[in-house]
Amino acid sequence: MTRPVEQLVTLLRNPTKASEISGNQWTDILCVARAELLLATLAERLKGKIVPEAVAQIFADARTECAAIQQKARWEAQCAVTALAPLGIPPILLKGAAYLSSGLDAAKGRHIGDLDILVPRDRLDHVEAALLENGWEWVKEDPYDQAYYRQWMHELPPLIHRDRDGMIDVHHTILPLTAKPRPDAEAMIERADDIGDGLKVLDPHDMLCHCAAHFLADGDMAGGLRNLWDFHLLVSEFCTSERSFGELRERAQSHDLWPAIRGTLRLAHDLYGTAWPQDWGAKWSWREALFRRRLLARNGWGQETHPPLRFAIYIRSHWLRMPPFMLARHLWIKWRKGADAERSI
Repeated sequence: MTRPVEQLVTLLRNPTKASEISGNQWTDILCVARAELLLATLAERLKGKIVPEAVAQIFADARTECAAIQQKARWEAQCAVTALAPLGIPPILLKGAAYLSSGLDAAKGRHIGDLDILVPRDRLDHVEAALLENGWEWVKEDPYDQAYYRQWMHELPPLIHRDRDGMIDVHHTILPLTAKPRPDAEAMIERADDIGDGLKVLDPHDMLCHCAAHFLADGDMAGGLRNLWDFHLLVSEFCTSERSFGELRERAQSHDLWPAIRGTLRLAHDLYGTAWPQDWGAKWSWREALFRRRLLARNGWGQETHPPLRFAIYIRSHWLRMPPFMLARHLWIKWRKGADAERSI
């Protein structure tokens, strides 16, 4: 029997399969889609398809909610432009805000949470001061967290606007400074495309590199089906020939992200049918098989399953970020602070 999470993947890949879904199956599929932040995406994919009336209403509500979220994301991006304009620094949008502002297919039904921007590292202090002056405040005020972000991470500690509750993550590169891959952030900034209204986005190949890095080289793969769907749509839009795939490979190698690009494309090809270049090889790795299992680890209630595997991927995400001694020290400090917080309740 096909699991709801697999049915969700099938519907995203082939919307015509909607006619094969029974009424009872829709409940589980919608629970999984909501948990993966793919409900509005599914609604967009199945627009015009015949679905039960109750499902059609849920899809209509999801589209309305997504439109409001995306409108807020556009406003937050323009607020960042206004704050940084005196510095002469156009923010380079990342992730969902970049897809939306560029009018890419990946924006259709895309849930957008925080505003992620990339700025030059040597201007980070000025950017920080400008944002604080314009109403943003620190989310993490703990001295250890502040020091950890500033010394080792690829971004400032997250900020939230005191009036609008809009979150912003200010990146100066795309992976933690402690990670083994060292993407060339300066080259990414130099090649960024101007899209007007004081905004920029990464060039197509760099955008794919960042998407793959975020999906496979940094994090525990929570919400991975949505991030993989982003990658699928970006590849489908940007890589339309063997030559473009060759250029992507060269760009990924220049950023030390070739394994992440290949692994992400392998998973996208398997689950979503993304194009796969013949000269990229056909062999699966055991890691990719585990990643696939992790991506599909949800039951019909939308709850995550396979706790040991999820924990292993979680540990892997930290292992990728820092060497063993630093990892052990960091986990110990975070555990101790959590235990102290529980005792104080």
